[in-house]
Amino acid sequence: MDLGGCEMSGDERIKGKVREAAQAGASTGAQTKVQTGAQSLSFVNAPFLSCAASVTGKKEGEGPLGRLFDHVSGDDLFGENTWEAAESAMQKLACSLTLQKAGRKASEIRYLFGGDLLRQGTATSQGVEGFDIPMFGLYGACSTAGEALALAAMSVAAGYGERMLAVTSSHFGSAEKEFRFPLGYANQRPLSAHWTVTGSGAFLVTAGAEQSVNIPGDAGTGQRAATPGQVKISGVTVGKIVDFGLKDSQNMGACMAPAACDTILQNFRDFGRGPEDYTRIITGDLGYIGQSILFDLMQDNGYDIRGNHLDCGMLIFDQETQDTHSGGSGCGCAAVTLASYIHPKLRDGEWERVLFVPTGALLSTVIYNEGASVPGIAHAIILEHAVPGR
Repeated sequence: MDLGGCEMSGDERIKGKVREAAQAGASTGAQTKVQTGAQSLSFVNAPFLSCAASVTGKKEGEGPLGRLFDHVSGDDLFGENTWEAAESAMQKLACSLTLQKAGRKASEIRYLFGGDLLRQGTATSQGVEGFDIPMFGLYGACSTAGEALALAAMSVAAGYGERMLAVTSSHFGSAEKEFRFPLGYANQRPLSAHWTVTGSGAFLVTAGAEQSVNIPGDAGTGQRAATPGQVKISGVTVGKIVDFGLKDSQNMGACMAPAACDTILQNFRDFGRGPEDYTRIITGDLGYIGQSILFDLMQDNGYDIRGNHLDCGMLIFDQETQDTHSGGSGCGCAAVTLASYIHPKLRDGEWERVLFVPTGALLSTVIYNEGASVPGIAHAIILEHAVPGR
């Protein structure tokens, strides 16, 4: 073979083929390590959930987690004139607090992944526009926290940037007006109905471990000073749309439970794990009815998760004193619970590994009124306690 006047020997050709095969094998091996099972990713260099902030309304601040939130507003309008503008204000404040706690500027964030429940994602677009961060607008209904975190983690792990911001929100007033009836109608809510959380959670996902600074929260405590522990996102399981044909917009837990079951089962299959491999399995907002259905579905598939399951919609309100019926819901439900309650427990090492499964009911006000069913979706984020350098 003539290569520009240079003759390549047979041995050299063989060595070249071996090198090419080794490089191809290394590439394939890396892909195999990342792509896990049918729907999951296991990150070789796991990104970190370095910082989080939570902003809520008055009712949420009166609940069991109230003292943990970074900011609790006594005015659910947040100084604005409409519910929609109030939700945007929450997102803006949640992002600002996260950056402040991380000691970072908006210019240091590569991409922002955000979404909400409103049409065209207006709460997000109006809330984050002032940060001047390149953004991806998302819609996964109440699973949006999981969708945003999954995409942020995937982007960091792939090397598309050192820092990503994920944010989502919901508001009781804007959601009721969007999906059911304006509050002024004073319609009666059945016991199966959820109470949409007025809240926003924002998260900084980073390539390396970064400590947050101590910013006291308006609710009295805020996030604590920097600790040796960190939280890493070791993997994700991307959910599929699951539709059991349910058509009750006042029973979102029943609509979402099949999707939660499907994603949790797939996570077990893809990673070769079971309930015992997670300190907690935490769904987003199934509520009391949805949790009961999830337990039945999981037991039908041979798993009992009753011993380590929690639901954000059941944690955020006091069922006895706050009259929220089936529990909390909305994008903000899972987001603020993760930011204020789950993240600190993982960071401090009280919990070792959590399967965080935000759930969403893909309800459309248009096609629902035309007789369509309400499908569900759920995404699973594997969160683990980590000590940098180990």
